[in-house]
Amino acid sequence: MLASGFTGAPVSRFLLYGIITTSILASITDTKHLFYIQPHPHIWKYGQLWRVAVWQLCYTNSTELLFAAMTLYNMRVIERLWGSQKFASFLLSTYLPTTLLTPLLLTLVLRPLTFNHASSSSSLFNLLPAGPTPLIFGLLAQYHAAIPTVYKYRVVASASSTSHQDDPYALVFSDKSTTYLLAGQLALSSLPGSALAAAVGWVVGMAWRGEWGPGLWGKWRVPGWVVGEARGEAGRGQELEGLRRRMEGEGAAARGTGADTAEQTGQGGEQRRRGIVGGVADQFRGSF
Repeated sequence: MLASGFTGAPVSRFLLYGIITTSILASITDTKHLFYIQPHPHIWKYGQLWRVAVWQLCYTNSTELLFAAMTLYNMRVIERLWGSQKFASFLLSTYLPTTLLTPLLLTLVLRPLTFNHASSSSSLFNLLPAGPTPLIFGLLAQYHAAIPTVYKYRVVASASSTSHQDDPYALVFSDKSTTYLLAGQLALSSLPGSALAAAVGWVVGMAWRGEWGPGLWGKWRVPGWVVGEARGEAGRGQELEGLRRRMEGEGAAARGTGADTAEQTGQGGEQRRRGIVGGVADQFRGSF
């Protein structure tokens, strides 16, 4: 039976519901202006460095929230593949790098390139939209690398085409294309800041997967109790031992059942043979 909804993905459910809740709260409390970052004037003029710590907590645009929610829902299969402990470890390991790198690149690298608009708040590289877009694209990198393509299909340009395989204008899609299209809309929603956030998230996600970071960055795991796995190695060992014994018991029962079946089959066959021989003998006795 196929898992539906958030079955087997409690961390994905918590993340999705959390983003929706914080975004709605920011909207109804009229505090959306506190989450996005403009290097000028927020950082250079007013020194509001606290914005670096909060800009990934919610979305301030309903369209971005919709695309982010749909993308996260499609990528819940990663948690089912990895398990909740590894999935939560990935989120916590990549949250800090993506939170710091994106505003630093915008403020210290891209923003200074606009020499002729150094004091303008409407400059091209002067907006980092709020929302966990880097975190989502970090997950998208794992989705791209770990989740296989199940099927592909072609969209032809003309219905009169005789051979769809030879149509040079046919577009090839897969079952994963919808997720990529949703994420692409999210990356293009507030250019160039949204694209920068997406690029940083993708690079950090691939770095985590390749364990390119310092020390045990890609190998660190949260404690099991964080995701509801209260039993440690001893508990898992006992569970595996119980499973082994249960399988051995089932195997012994199956062997016993097979032996009994064979014995019953042998007895039945012997009775059938006796019945046939007896019937033939009776026929001959009646003849003489």
